[in-house]
Amino acid sequence: MASNVLGEPLQCCCSKPATGFYRDGFCHTGPEDRGLHTVCAVMTAEFLQFTRARGNDLSTPVPAYRFPGLNPGDRWCLCISRWAEALAARVAPPVILKSTHLAALEFVSLEDLQAHAAE
Repeated sequence: MASNVLGEPLQCCCSKPATGFYRDGFCHTGPEDRGLHTVCAVMTAEFLQFTRARGNDLSTPVPAYRFPGLNPGDRWCLCISRWAEALAARVAPPVILKSTHLAALEFVSLEDLQAHAAE
């Protein structure tokens, strides 16, 4: 069983819409997940605009990939590199620590994640 950044069992991030690299609702990662979709984040309008400006539009639906498009308040498993980039730009979205995979700590500190904790 996967662990979260608190050393506990990883909790579901969001099932509607189904998030995660494997679209199982969890921020699981594995060898196929080159983007490391490990951070369970709560979308904000500011972050959605930031990521769209960097070529990753998370707001527009893409039915071919069963992607409904995200709105502020939605939870989504983000790539750790995008969250870290947003952190540096001071637009990092809030994080659900219980649903953020332990692997995220290879790239960002627990303190930074805790400073952005949504709950």
